[in-house]
Amino acid sequence: MNADPPEAWVGSRGGDVANDRRLLERLSGAIILLSGWRRALVAFLAGAFAVLAQAPYDFFAAGFVSFPILVWLLDGTTLDGQGLQLRRLKPAFAVGWWFGFGYFLSGLWWIGGALLVEADDFAWALPLAVVGVPLLLAFFYGLATALARLMWSSNIGRIAAIAFAFAVAEWLRGILFTGFPWNAVGYAAMPVPLLMQSVSVVGMDGINALTVFVFAIPALLAGRRHLRVGFALAALIVLAHAGFGYVRLITSPLETGKYLDVRIVQPSVDLTEKWDASVRDRIFSTMLAMSSQEPQPGHPKPQLVIWPETSVPFLFTERPEALVAIGDMLGEGQMLMAGAVREEGAANQADASRYYNSVVAIDDRGEIVDAVDKVHLVPFGEYLPFAGLLRRLGIEQFVAGPMNFFPGNERHAIEVPGGAKALPFICYEVIFPEIVSVDAASSQLIVNLTNDAWFGDTPGPYQHFRQAQVRAVENGLTMIRAANNGISAVVDPRGRTLEALAIDARGVIDMHVPISSPDAFSAAQRRINGFVIMVAFAIGATLLSVRRRLSAN
Repeated sequence: MNADPPEAWVGSRGGDVANDRRLLERLSGAIILLSGWRRALVAFLAGAFAVLAQAPYDFFAAGFVSFPILVWLLDGTTLDGQGLQLRRLKPAFAVGWWFGFGYFLSGLWWIGGALLVEADDFAWALPLAVVGVPLLLAFFYGLATALARLMWSSNIGRIAAIAFAFAVAEWLRGILFTGFPWNAVGYAAMPVPLLMQSVSVVGMDGINALTVFVFAIPALLAGRRHLRVGFALAALIVLAHAGFGYVRLITSPLETGKYLDVRIVQPSVDLTEKWDASVRDRIFSTMLAMSSQEPQPGHPKPQLVIWPETSVPFLFTERPEALVAIGDMLGEGQMLMAGAVREEGAANQADASRYYNSVVAIDDRGEIVDAVDKVHLVPFGEYLPFAGLLRRLGIEQFVAGPMNFFPGNERHAIEVPGGAKALPFICYEVIFPEIVSVDAASSQLIVNLTNDAWFGDTPGPYQHFRQAQVRAVENGLTMIRAANNGISAVVDPRGRTLEALAIDARGVIDMHVPISSPDAFSAAQRRINGFVIMVAFAIGATLLSVRRRLSAN
């Protein structure tokens, strides 16, 4: 085996320290020497353990265990044989793939809950969702470890290499094949608002790179090369991360002097009933009653009422009297922003109608004054990719619903009472940093309408909420979130939850929301800052790797 293990610890600084060093040396040595199924199993378990650093567990110390193990596993890989470089990277790719499989299987098992809402029709697809999705996502982490192995060394250079490579992998995961950046490793470094503020400067690209670097630093404890400089850099990163967070939390967002009185309605509708024609009227009546009830003590009558994603249980084209009922419910000057399915009639009888997952704005006259269609749809849940081929195989969309959706052409802000511009995002659109940033600079509020009831009281809704929180911080804007069964909340531009409703609770939130102007770096500047961090790690890793090879010769 031509591996690159860290150099052994020489000397001691007291009995306990020396014993701890020797213990870590033996542990790292044992991990480095693993092969076959044992190496795969340890990589899988390390990835699965890393999920504990994500919401709702927020045990960030898990990262300081999982990533050093990953480094030591890569120390034990070799560039196999001769020939094409890609084929020689197979052992390193395998380690990352198994790590990723453990990470995504443990972090995304809950997506199978959506297939059990109507189990008679969709339970057959449970293995494809619960196991198949992690199998595919694991390729990104396999790519990360293969890329890191190209720049590998026996010192701190390998820590920089894995930080750069994971940042690249997470960036690719957010854009390829429609993108799915769920549970990016950087979220593990942002469990509370104090530790979220740095994302407004370096974006998720920078946070992902810095997080992996800090998490992987304990791997240096099994040797002595660059130990002090490594821990000094990690400490500096952590102190800057927390210090900037503290400073930003004690400074107020840029005030505009405007406020908006908002009511968020969380109806907690049972999904088995949602599209049942026999109960639609009851659901709609409940929504109207919750929206029109007297304000909570100390709160004025709301100017804006917000309903969750697809909360209107029928098409307005089929039930136009529903708009009249909404107009009667709303008082003068009030507006309803509701999630609804919007139908667009076919141009001719030969074509079918098109349906859109939309946000509609309805005024006090019962008129739809604006609408925004969901642009970034969920594959297999809201539309069927490669529909012609898959339907010939008997496969339809996996999530129960009234129809397949078409994507909207563009997203724009909706003007709400008082003149503020609210930028709506439907469901998981809010997890994409680049998508949210496109129009956020010209808006004063971010509105996220979602329906996480598909996944019950599992980690999924908590992870979704955490990512929405970070989007508020990233863009320096208040986030208003309406979810069918939770978590509905108002989050300020610093990521602090001002008010929230728990999972499966039924109720309303009345909030006097201050309107602020964006005070974060622009999206373009965040991209540049994050790119600079990634490039710095890449240059450092490459130089140290080249130096090691030259000294070996």
